[in-house]
Amino acid sequence: MSPHAHAHAHTRPARPATSSPGTHPLRFGYGTNGLTDLRLDDALALLADLGYDGVGLTLDHMHLDPLGPDLGDRTRSTAHRLDALGLGVTVETGARYVLDPRRKHGPALLDPDPDDRARRIGLLTRAVRVAADLGAHAVHCFSGVTPPGTEADTAWKRLAEALTPVLETATRAGIPLAVEPEPGHLLATLADFHHLREVLGAPDALGLTLDIGHCQCLEPLSPADCVRAAAPWLRHVQIEDMRRGVHEHLPFGDGEIDFPPVLEALAATGYQALTVVELPRHSHAGPHFAAQSLPFLHRAARAIPEGPER
Repeated sequence: MSPHAHAHAHTRPARPATSSPGTHPLRFGYGTNGLTDLRLDDALALLADLGYDGVGLTLDHMHLDPLGPDLGDRTRSTAHRLDALGLGVTVETGARYVLDPRRKHGPALLDPDPDDRARRIGLLTRAVRVAADLGAHAVHCFSGVTPPGTEADTAWKRLAEALTPVLETATRAGIPLAVEPEPGHLLATLADFHHLREVLGAPDALGLTLDIGHCQCLEPLSPADCVRAAAPWLRHVQIEDMRRGVHEHLPFGDGEIDFPPVLEALAATGYQALTVVELPRHSHAGPHFAAQSLPFLHRAARAIPEGPER
């Protein structure tokens, strides 16, 4: 890992960011888990051509395979490509079958078998090292689903123990670990995130991935209020449309979210990292949705009312 990797992120040529008067500029990215039919180099070129500020890079068998040979060389090549294209990056770890070809997102941090948990821990620590070499803003992860027959206290204990070595690696690398509340998982809500922080003793390296659609799906607060509540811990943001009570990532305009208030709240927090479009089930038409999503977000940002902060 390069000792200068973390600072390296700040040397990239910056794109003009979207902003409104009195707010911090927003920087939009697109997730490679929605571009799985493209080679990584082609996906990065597409996003740069479309005007995105960055990419949410899911480490997967087709995109910077974290288990493949010569990972260091491939990571350095990807870092040079990101530099050349002027793209920022967040590393995501939600690949469905990268560790187990038969079990979606398996093995998980909550699995009963410690050897299985160790494989997921290994993937996350490797992701942190990749993120450092890429100059990434953060590494995203999630808890996983509680195994059948497992008591909640046992599951939380496993999660805390599993994340401890990952957080140690993240601390040494200077890369935040951004845990995502995921519907159906042990850690499903903002309240669950704060429970994890308490269990772990609020380590500095532990941050939050906030998925705006998930807020619409199941949080008691509105998505904009979720942004405000989460602001001190925000390290990564994912965005898409969604409906209340239905965990289905939708293209913008197909769900129920009113986006200008969400973007207004996000800009007002001073959040400086990427806001990444998350459409993993639309890869069959990934270039189409990538082309549609950025203009939608720019229009939503321009619709933020001018005037004094409320």
